[in-house]
Amino acid sequence: MKIWWIIHISLVFIIGCWVCYPQDNNKLQFHLLGQEDDMSFLDKKENKSGYEKLKWIDLKNQNYLSFGGDYRFQVENFVNEDFTNKSDQDNIWYLNRFLVHLNLKLGKNFMVYSELNSSTVINKTDISPVDKDILSFNQFFIKYNFNSKYQLTLGRENLMFGGRRLVDIREGPNVRRSFDLARIDYNNINTTISAFFSIPVKVRFEIFDNKYLQFEETFSGIYATKNFNEATNFDFYFLYQKDDNVTYNIGSDNERRYSAGMRFFGRVNNFSFNNEAVYQFGSFGNLDIQAYTLSVLAEYSTKFISWQTNLGLKTEVISGDKTSNDAKLNTFDALYPRGAYFGRVAKFGPSNLIDVHPYISLMKSTFYIELDYDAFWRYSITDGLYNAALILEYPSTNTEAFIGHQLGALLGYNLNNHLNIELETNLIIPGKFLKKSDLVASLFHTVITTQLKF
Repeated sequence: MKIWWIIHISLVFIIGCWVCYPQDNNKLQFHLLGQEDDMSFLDKKENKSGYEKLKWIDLKNQNYLSFGGDYRFQVENFVNEDFTNKSDQDNIWYLNRFLVHLNLKLGKNFMVYSELNSSTVINKTDISPVDKDILSFNQFFIKYNFNSKYQLTLGRENLMFGGRRLVDIREGPNVRRSFDLARIDYNNINTTISAFFSIPVKVRFEIFDNKYLQFEETFSGIYATKNFNEATNFDFYFLYQKDDNVTYNIGSDNERRYSAGMRFFGRVNNFSFNNEAVYQFGSFGNLDIQAYTLSVLAEYSTKFISWQTNLGLKTEVISGDKTSNDAKLNTFDALYPRGAYFGRVAKFGPSNLIDVHPYISLMKSTFYIELDYDAFWRYSITDGLYNAALILEYPSTNTEAFIGHQLGALLGYNLNNHLNIELETNLIIPGKFLKKSDLVASLFHTVITTQLKF
């Protein structure tokens, strides 16, 4: 493990000194997914720096190659990690992630994208697949544009759709989520439609040993977005997940789950909104699935002492199983959500929950601050509490609904287009459900993140 940390740090030191050397990088804009970075403005620039020459390697005849990547280092600390005062519940560990990609464009219609991932962890005892993957292909796919509207993608890709509540790349944890897929996209001025069939990649810890094309779990569907104007936009989607040996509070079995959803979002002057509803049906063993979620988000933007300020309120109702001895399963499955669904602390996952979440964010120049509060209840007192991976974490051992209070704060600084530093803290105060499960200690979580994009 140490040799991989030495390799990471050496590469980052070299790249960091190189890309942060004084140069005109004001037009360099980096996206969450490297394949969305547009470096075409460098084509006509004369006297490119050495770094810029790697961002745009002209291969002539409308062909080019681009190199880039992302390095992230995190220090994460828990006090009373499982709501107990035991000494082994106070932990600190170090997470290291290095992504490097090559993007080959051949003419206007053909693209080959390859991205390597190296994610390592030190000092953590309970390591999960979201923490460690020493070396693997995070993405490796080809795209072909039949024309200006239709596009085919084949290979391994990070997926995210719409508001990213059900399908996301899982950026919060150390290892992103990948799918091996076939996908067809349609795009025009106001409409986008994606139809896909995919198989989630099963992460293992070592070098190029991830399990792939394991058909016991598949994910497919169609996702459409219609934009009418700034104030009126809709997503419509229908998704299907096949997954064997799934565990809920009532037991384990094979699952076949359909999700039909709609999102309504937009902006009117300083007011923005993002509302989503999903209904799920299908089968879990011999049980019929009947589950749903409803999410409402409203945000108002203003100025406060020269700081750009956003005041917001989010609330969600996410169904849980009502009765353990009927022929139905009502526990909602958020499919492939963000790993940090309710903050980077990620103790509670989006199943069997009701939450109310007011927040405020402020930004000035390169600084930003976010403060938030979240209150959690169990939707059903006969269903348990699930973690961020949608694995049953706290079974239903009592009839209390209130889970607890969560207070969060985030302080961030963008040094330049390449380098970002964040400090996030969260405090969770147990409510009656946790306390009656003998989990009485308040949890405190801190994570410091340094991220370099190049």
